[in-house]
Amino acid sequence: MRNYRPGGFRVTTEENGMERITEKFLQAVCDRINRAQGTPLKPYEKGPDGQYHPQAKCYHLSYAYGGVSLHKMRDEGLGVHDVFGCGHVSKRNLSERMFAFIKDLEEKATS
Repeated sequence: MRNYRPGGFRVTTEENGMERITEKFLQAVCDRINRAQGTPLKPYEKGPDGQYHPQAKCYHLSYAYGGVSLHKMRDEGLGVHDVFGCGHVSKRNLSERMFAFIKDLEEKATS
């Protein structure tokens, strides 16, 4: 069974009624945040010199310790910042935090 979340994101509903949160789904939400903020979609881009360069202010996902976290590249690409300050959490937990973040961005844009 397929359902749609606000913003047109499709999620899969399992037999027990829970939605399966996938890496692809989280990446789509992350891309939506980047588009809303006007920041690059990829944390690193290949430059004309053939080297990869960090993209400042880009939001991206970090996977570690069996969890996932939303990170933001710092200005000039000098490190990252854990956006929610919660470390690596379950995909479902991060999904809920990211949708609350998007809602806040939308409310700020309309006010």
